[in-house]
Amino acid sequence: MENNTTVRNAFTMKLKPGFEAEYKLRHDTIWPELQTLLSESGIQDYSIFLDEKTLTLFAVQKLSKDFDVNFLPNHPIVKKWWSYMGDIMETNADNSPKTIVLKEVFHLD
Repeated sequence: MENNTTVRNAFTMKLKPGFEAEYKLRHDTIWPELQTLLSESGIQDYSIFLDEKTLTLFAVQKLSKDFDVNFLPNHPIVKKWWSYMGDIMETNADNSPKTIVLKEVFHLD
């Protein structure tokens, strides 16, 4: 059963062709200050999966009920990470990854 103090969040992003290994490397060596920021902001669990045929990245997170969706996009560390990742992902004009939020239609614990 889902913890009533968390909310699941899922979304997709898109990787540019030829950058599969680089994307994994950058996340294997994620900046400690970014990892701390994500945890302290209320992200309790965060996984990203890659569909190698379509280069679609599927992300799923558990967020605390008091997670502020406006906090991270405005944080300097997140903006720096987006800039760092912008050459290998599809991005918006502000370097944020282009995302598609997914609607949960089934869950089983």
